[in-house]
Amino acid sequence: MSNQAKPPTFNTFTVAIIWIALLAGASFFFDDALEKINNPNQTITTHINLDGEQEIVLKQNRQGHYVANGEINGQSVQFLLDTGATNVAIPEHIANRLNLKKGAEHQTITANGTSTSYTTRLDRISLGSLEMHNVPAGISPGMQFDEILLGMSFLKHLKMTQQGKLLTLSIPEQSH
Repeated sequence: MSNQAKPPTFNTFTVAIIWIALLAGASFFFDDALEKINNPNQTITTHINLDGEQEIVLKQNRQGHYVANGEINGQSVQFLLDTGATNVAIPEHIANRLNLKKGAEHQTITANGTSTSYTTRLDRISLGSLEMHNVPAGISPGMQFDEILLGMSFLKHLKMTQQGKLLTLSIPEQSH
């Protein structure tokens, strides 16, 4: 009999660990890729236009929506621009994370019907370098998604120009 060492072999456990690692890596890669498809505006760059105004340019996502990262009261959030929303509309689970206080209860009419919302005010809200203070908003318990609807209580103060799949936003000089 020979005392030669047997060459190492892959057992089922080792193969399973390798597959788990490969699948986890692929999952992280595809999650990041899908997030960039849903939100092509994760980083917003500010430019100065010919009128001397700060402006940002947003790209549409594949669904034709403008989704972008921003901040409410210094905390990072994700916005979905919605010119059909009267106010900024915040899902309740996000409002809780942001420590927003519920005000008066009121009924809102949405694409899904009538629902209950609560008034609130945002001390500071920003989309890139475009920043506003004391903006009316609503806390919506019925909203189950992770984007905040950036409604007209913010957008009405902006100059908006859409060309193709790009939306240019700036605060007109008289609004400063």
